[in-house]
Amino acid sequence: MTAVSVREADYVADYAAIRAIRFAVFVDEQGVPASVEMDERDPECIHVLAFVGDEAVGTGRLDVAKRGKVGRVAVLAAARGTGVGRALMTHLHEIARRHGLADVWCHAQVAAAPFYERLGYRRVGAVFEEAGIDHVRMVRSLSDAAENRV
Repeated sequence: MTAVSVREADYVADYAAIRAIRFAVFVDEQGVPASVEMDERDPECIHVLAFVGDEAVGTGRLDVAKRGKVGRVAVLAAARGTGVGRALMTHLHEIARRHGLADVWCHAQVAAAPFYERLGYRRVGAVFEEAGIDHVRMVRSLSDAAENRV
């Protein structure tokens, strides 16, 4: 496993790294329109960045005002399968706990749903389309018991 470090990002100071990762994954790889990738919620969210050495290789955000919505989780292709995604999610869960949240939720791409399920998320509801990609709503408890399953 690659040594991964994750830290809370400063959205203004780290904007270029956050944008570069999200555009590489969502816009370039997946065809999400560039006009919708960075949104009005970004300045309101808590962002995290994952690093391998000095290179930023992953990002995600937590929207506390939306009752713990995890979103925009992206890992550069070369860093996938190395624990970066899990490290990002663990850090986001810790931040959510610090903000007193009992659970978190996300709109997961259907292809990524098994990743979230391995982290203790469960599917809620039917598949829906968002930014041209099939998604499913997923929810995860932040109780200690749930974290120990991860």
